[in-house]
Amino acid sequence: MFLFMKFPPSFSSPSPSSLFRFIVLFIITVLIVCEKTRAVVKLPPNVSVPAVLVFGDSIMDTGNNNNNLATTARCNYPPYGKDFKGGIPTGRFSNGKVPSDLIVEELGIKELLPPYVDSKLEPGELATGVCFASGGAGYDPFTAQSSFTISLSGQLGLFREYIGKLKAAVGEERTKFILRNTLYIVVLGSNDISNTYFLTRVRQLQYPNFSAYADFMLSSASTFFKEIYGEGARRIAVFSVPPLGYLPSQRTIGGGIRRDVVVKINDAVQIFNTKLSKQLESLNHELPDSRMVYVDVYNPLLDIIVNYQKYGYKVGDRGCCGTGTIEVVLLCNRFTPLCSNDLEYVFWDSFHPTESVYKKLISPVIGKYLNKFL
Repeated sequence: MFLFMKFPPSFSSPSPSSLFRFIVLFIITVLIVCEKTRAVVKLPPNVSVPAVLVFGDSIMDTGNNNNNLATTARCNYPPYGKDFKGGIPTGRFSNGKVPSDLIVEELGIKELLPPYVDSKLEPGELATGVCFASGGAGYDPFTAQSSFTISLSGQLGLFREYIGKLKAAVGEERTKFILRNTLYIVVLGSNDISNTYFLTRVRQLQYPNFSAYADFMLSSASTFFKEIYGEGARRIAVFSVPPLGYLPSQRTIGGGIRRDVVVKINDAVQIFNTKLSKQLESLNHELPDSRMVYVDVYNPLLDIIVNYQKYGYKVGDRGCCGTGTIEVVLLCNRFTPLCSNDLEYVFWDSFHPTESVYKKLISPVIGKYLNKFL
């Protein structure tokens, strides 16, 4: 980074002391700018991760549902975003940043991952990545259909549209390089299991045995992985489904009067995660040069929830918003009372963790799995 300054004729040469102050101020300014996107993880020499592209649900959504008035799966209103820069509700389902943001920040790519459908998206953002995730989506097409959100096939369509825009912006060859070296993140399955299967029980009529439903989810997931592979994706991180039976909303709905952990939901999650891990191993053998990596977030998040005091939290079974037992999206609004300090809570609302928890989760996960893609 260089600055070329042309002084007007009437400007006299600066004194050594003023020149020194200018240089110091300039260096400090550069350091502050660089700090915003400082890479926490160090890549090996000659290895590049130019962009991050995210597919998923509300855990990763950075605002793609904001203008979709047909869905209630929106949170572009207070108190969401309370701890975000400027206290602005951006459509992120948390009090601050979400994993999509923390991943690009950790890699030193940029500070925030913008939602692709944002009308204000700058063309310059395309080459470093965007987010296609939509709160309410799942591997099961019915999950997004019933919540009126962007389905997995819809997110795939947006990805293909993105490729066309990227080619127009940076050219064919650079686009190929970006697509091949991008880190793709897929985070889905929670809504399928918690809502479509156990809450509404719609799929239980068709699949009385959860293992069969897990196979159905896996079939949809595998088709998607092959589709993005066909478009040039190689480095694909697929997050496990988290321990849903410990979420405040699930404990309230299915845990009885004592709000116990819902064991049957956790058992279902583990059945699906085991199948997902094996399927990714199979796809890596089937698809040349693919690096599809199963990323276990079930166990590290479980440890934070169960041993919350060890991580500095005071409350692990309720969210900060309202009673913390059922409030999420519309029920968590500007009129809902909040806890006094969300840093003491594992959960922000009854379904989503706080930014603090995401930070404790994402950094170790990237450190553990990044080399598997390189």
